[in-house]
Amino acid sequence: MLLSPADTAQQDRAGFPRLLPVLLLVGGLIGLAAAFALTVEKIALLKDPDYVPSCSINPVLSCGSIMKTPQAELFGFPNPLLGVASFAVLVTVGAALLAGARFHRWFWYGLQLGATLGVVFVHWLIYQSLFVIGALCPYCMIVWAVTIPTFVYVTLRNFPARRLTRYHSVIVALWFLAVITLILIRFWSYWSSLI
Repeated sequence: MLLSPADTAQQDRAGFPRLLPVLLLVGGLIGLAAAFALTVEKIALLKDPDYVPSCSINPVLSCGSIMKTPQAELFGFPNPLLGVASFAVLVTVGAALLAGARFHRWFWYGLQLGATLGVVFVHWLIYQSLFVIGALCPYCMIVWAVTIPTFVYVTLRNFPARRLTRYHSVIVALWFLAVITLILIRFWSYWSSLI
């Protein structure tokens, strides 16, 4: 794909993190595997309502109870299908970047829109899991763990800010820490009973 000189200069000035292509490829593969596993589990549950998904481990880690809620099909079809499509795009973009592809600005803004919608949707799901449904899905948490850094690094690539770019790993670590803290607080009575 040929770029205009302005687009090429923009990409060179963007402080494009070297980590981004690997993150998109590897994170996309991990997210794709989790979304695919969730899709397979959902199909099994649709075939047999008494099926216990492999990710239903205990009262808290129980994706079976989550899969039976309306939140699991927000748009009228199982949410994991969104993940299968979205993570396939990330894998493709990551592989293309590693192969040396360079994309136009409009492409990056499209990826930014997708990453932003993804992180907003994931945080809605986090809220629903923690405070409405009261259970966690291990595969979903894998998707959360991939979506957050994807959003951060795509955003830093598109809107570079020297201070934020310098502390990119701190941003991701603090974000993860906030989510983990919410999980610990919400299910503290269960976690403390295991000790």
